[in-house]
Amino acid sequence: MKVNFNTAALQEALALVTSIVPSRTPKPILRCIKLVAEGDSVKMCATDLEVGITYIITQVEVSKPGTIVIPADKFASIVRESIDDSISLEASESSCQIRGKDSFFTIYAHDVSQFPATADFEGEAAVELSLPNMHTAIEQTLFATARESTRYAINGVLWEVQGKKLNLVATDGRRLSRCKVDLISAGEPGLGDRRIIVPAKTMSLLAKLSGTDKDQVSVKLVDNQIVFKCCSAVISSNLVEGNFPKYDDIIPHDYNSKLSLNTDSVLSAVRRAALLTNEDSKGIKLAISKNAMTFTSRAPETGDAQIDMSVDYSGAPIEIGFNPAFLLDVLKVIKTSEFDFEFGQSDRPGLIKSGPNYLYVVMPINLG
Repeated sequence: MKVNFNTAALQEALALVTSIVPSRTPKPILRCIKLVAEGDSVKMCATDLEVGITYIITQVEVSKPGTIVIPADKFASIVRESIDDSISLEASESSCQIRGKDSFFTIYAHDVSQFPATADFEGEAAVELSLPNMHTAIEQTLFATARESTRYAINGVLWEVQGKKLNLVATDGRRLSRCKVDLISAGEPGLGDRRIIVPAKTMSLLAKLSGTDKDQVSVKLVDNQIVFKCCSAVISSNLVEGNFPKYDDIIPHDYNSKLSLNTDSVLSAVRRAALLTNEDSKGIKLAISKNAMTFTSRAPETGDAQIDMSVDYSGAPIEIGFNPAFLLDVLKVIKTSEFDFEFGQSDRPGLIKSGPNYLYVVMPINLG
């Protein structure tokens, strides 16, 4: 195997591929990547047995085809520190030599036959959507997934197709985020008749895919895996087992009180009110009255904060407490300059809506 790489293209590929390589594993082969040089491209593969990725690099010159498996961290470190425009790689069965203008490295190789297979994308896609739409949906939902490893069903993002729309939904039990995106096509059956849960790790990997506004993501199901194809990458992932909560039961549908608020102004107010919260007093209070909204916080031995805002409101006064981190998370991903805030009693969730396709439910907290 003998290949000459464009360094920048190789660095970009390695940044994506090595992001799923486990730092600790009882199987050393999983800390490696596989390079397959053939024709006018090099295929780079990595897997942790739950998520797999295949990335095709075309900015190469293949002088001699071949396959090699080498430690991902060492190879990535060498490429990352390179100051050359191009890097040459020459491999034998047991080692790999990497050359720059003033550098030479030898990395010992692993047995190619021991490297696990990674999925290819074959046949028709179940659904297709634009890459920007997928990035937006991931940004607006992934942050709300559960972090506790024991809560399997909510450790990922729900995917469900409804007609020409794809719903992505995430919850950790204290808040819920749902984003609807338009599909380019909903072709073969498979995704449309199932509610599937994609792991948070896979969603993070999809968020790193780079491309243009015109690029599309093709999606299909193969047995218990979901497979994505976009640009030069194919990503496969096991699905999360378990039943996702009936999220529609969590979304309030009976609220009559609503405010239209400026996104940047509320983001600033929440940030400032949160400055004087601490571990003992994590909440901020929203006091809403006629044409006024006040954000307050109080922390023992620290002090008080109060931020006033004028609003168009004529309903009954209400005071409701929230974890400011849960408000900041959603305010950072809202794409519209204004959003709607709906509410009921002080012990019921707050409902945030941004346009027709995004909503966020956040549970209140008792501020005592």
